Amino acid sequence: MKIKESILSGVIGGGMGLLISFLINYFLLPVPHNVLENAIGNGISGLMSGFFAGGIGVFAYISSQEKKKMTKRRRN
Repeated sequence: MKIKESILSGVIGGGMGLLISFLINYFLLPVPHNVLENAIGNGISGLMSGFFAGGIGVFAYISSQEKKKMTKRRRN
């Protein structure tokens, strides 16, 4: 995998993680009343957004590899 492809996959995954974290914090988790609730909410949204970001990054990598295979088959 080239550096450009890995950076693009990371940016896409990071953007999706940002979006998921924002949506979780805005819609699902209530406004925290103390520091502990805030930390728990941030931990939950960080876990979920990291999971989704990693998944999106892997899917972007798999997609790029499939496109490479298809172009190689067409050339042969």
